[in-house]
Amino acid sequence: MFSRAVRPAVRAGSLAVSRTAPSNAANFATLREIEGRLKSIKNIEKITNTMKVIASTRLTRAQKAMEDSRSYGQTSNTVFENAETKAPEDKKTLLVVASSDKGLCGGIHSGLSKATRRILQEHPEADIVVLGEKAKAQLSRTHPNAIVLSFANVCKDIPNFNDAQAIADQIALLPNEYGSIKIIYNKFLNAQSYEAGTVEAYSEEAITQSPNLSAFETDEETLANLREYALANNLYWALAEGHACEISARRNAMEASITWGFGPEPD
Repeated sequence: MFSRAVRPAVRAGSLAVSRTAPSNAANFATLREIEGRLKSIKNIEKITNTMKVIASTRLTRAQKAMEDSRSYGQTSNTVFENAETKAPEDKKTLLVVASSDKGLCGGIHSGLSKATRRILQEHPEADIVVLGEKAKAQLSRTHPNAIVLSFANVCKDIPNFNDAQAIADQIALLPNEYGSIKIIYNKFLNAQSYEAGTVEAYSEEAITQSPNLSAFETDEETLANLREYALANNLYWALAEGHACEISARRNAMEASITWGFGPEPD
């Protein structure tokens, strides 16, 4: 018990303590806030797991389409290898970057952009055609003047030859005459890894000047069709293989998110 003279001072001190809190006091979450956060985490985990299952299902179909596209592209490229076709050095080079519009698949798009920049160091005069908004946004920051054509809504589903043919037709309408068209795409190694690769399509002039072209029965009309067909073949190959890499990378990103408890790299 305090004396009557001391009681007012004690009462005033207790009020001062209750009104002011130290600046470094911790703000503890309430039980309701913790429950809300746990519920949110569980919902994110369910969504991530669903995306992983969907990607796993789509990967089987994407790999089947990739195998079919390889048979087309490799067959036409075998002709140019046997004919010893080479791009003329006095003509410009066109780079076609086979990206897409979707993210949440790790660094798959940034890898294509880095590979494109490396090639541009060797061919600084080259023009760029970008398939997909992801690589376009990245390359626009460093080489905006080199982009002469771009396509959106690419690879929303499994690519087919008609998609590649439509893109090839638009590329053929570009005003410049290119000696070589290098298609930069993601090369599928296995379900866990991929790397940036390049497949080349040649101009009609380059095909005509091939040293061993006489081994094949061709005429002028056939050469023009061969050039267009080979470009569409290689585009189909690049798009289908890149699509399989994207689905695989997205599945792996979702699996890592579930395992380690953090979201995939936005890319």
